[in-house]
Amino acid sequence: MPALPWIHVDGAHLADESGARTVLAGFGLGGWMNMENFITGYPGTESQQRAALRSALGDEGYRRFFDRFLDDFFGEADARYLASLGVNALRVPLNYHHFEDDDRPFVIKEEGFAPLDRLIERCAEQGIHTILDLHALPGSQNQHWHSDNPTHQAFFWTHRHFQDRVVHLWEAIADRYRDRPEVAGYNPVNEPADPSGAVIGPFYERLERAIRAVDPRHVLFLDGNKYSTDFSMFSEPAANAVYTAHDYAFPGIARDGVYPGTTRGEHYDRDVLEQTFLRRTEFMRTTGTPIWIGEFGPVYSGESDQDAGRYQLLADQLAIYREHGAGWSLWTYKDIGLQGLVYAAPGCAYLERIAPVLEKKARLGVDAWGSDDRGVRHILDPVDELFGAEFADFDPFPWGRTKWAATLVRNILLAEPLVGQFGRCFEGVSPDEAESLAACFAFDACVRRDGLAEIVGTHLHAEPVTRR
Repeated sequence: MPALPWIHVDGAHLADESGARTVLAGFGLGGWMNMENFITGYPGTESQQRAALRSALGDEGYRRFFDRFLDDFFGEADARYLASLGVNALRVPLNYHHFEDDDRPFVIKEEGFAPLDRLIERCAEQGIHTILDLHALPGSQNQHWHSDNPTHQAFFWTHRHFQDRVVHLWEAIADRYRDRPEVAGYNPVNEPADPSGAVIGPFYERLERAIRAVDPRHVLFLDGNKYSTDFSMFSEPAANAVYTAHDYAFPGIARDGVYPGTTRGEHYDRDVLEQTFLRRTEFMRTTGTPIWIGEFGPVYSGESDQDAGRYQLLADQLAIYREHGAGWSLWTYKDIGLQGLVYAAPGCAYLERIAPVLEKKARLGVDAWGSDDRGVRHILDPVDELFGAEFADFDPFPWGRTKWAATLVRNILLAEPLVGQFGRCFEGVSPDEAESLAACFAFDACVRRDGLAEIVGTHLHAEPVTRR
């Protein structure tokens, strides 16, 4: 395996051991060791999905499905493909459940590291650094499904027990990879959302001390509060740390998004994208620390005119990042067709099996990401009207009462019973069949989004721009 250089912070940029400036750019691997409903098609949360599949497949079928899934979702061919585009970094989201059980807190599961070790080696063989991202924390660090949260409350911030477990887990991760330069660094908490804003700063300081006591060398990639949009809890930047903004552009994710043009009454063009980027990265530019966009990227509707606009939006964002010397991690590498560079082939056995659930999810707008609420407006509109009349000043964290109500109705109330229907799609599936269903996510079985690949590859092979 070729040796990759150590990466460190050098003023406003990342650099390798020789001092040469390095821009880490690539993809996030959503849906793998942290699963998300829109990425692989289930409703609700990862833990709910896993319980439903274990019930339907039995212990052996469940084990063989997920063993095959974890090996095939990102294999050697995936690493080679990313390297062919010029990618040099992969952000790897992780769910704590792989490394610790809730009924045995503080007991690290050695077997949980096996797929991660394989992936790190596969990437390193292709010259790709990995960034380890704890995406789902015990107690849930944010209010939504992607932290494997079955509620709308982020209990991580109110229970010291959960915080202690995360510190302990990161001590174990840091100890394991402390001498591995192919790991560029650690992204300890994805999209934290501390409603008080008072806990996150002291917790980050505690976590930094704990990691540095074990591993003083790896870069820390620190997300801001409120889903990595608020950096007000930071003052002096930590040593060898990068502060990571998330930069989703509304016309790229709204159902009726138009780019360039008007979406929901607001005009969006390249200038607006740049001003948004500058606002979200003000802390980094003020402190002279590296800029790294940990997540961004449009979803794709399959409608050629709209998708052409979203490709243009992506190209404009990448050009802005290049002009400002920002690294980036595009969300997401692989899925079932909404956002991925690579996606499961339409008509494959896995998608055929869950087709009834996918239809109902779309009709009811159950997924928060990439779906819309047209089918349930008759439920949501009276709720909005009632709250407007009775609780006009109610403004719950993080995004206000309209999105709060939608989370409760669409992503919890309707999703939970649909999880059972998802599980029933797998009743009668043998262990051999379970493995073959998981194999639908292998690179050679998937489809590539060539328009997206062309934009990314062109950008990665372009000459760097020195403006900051």
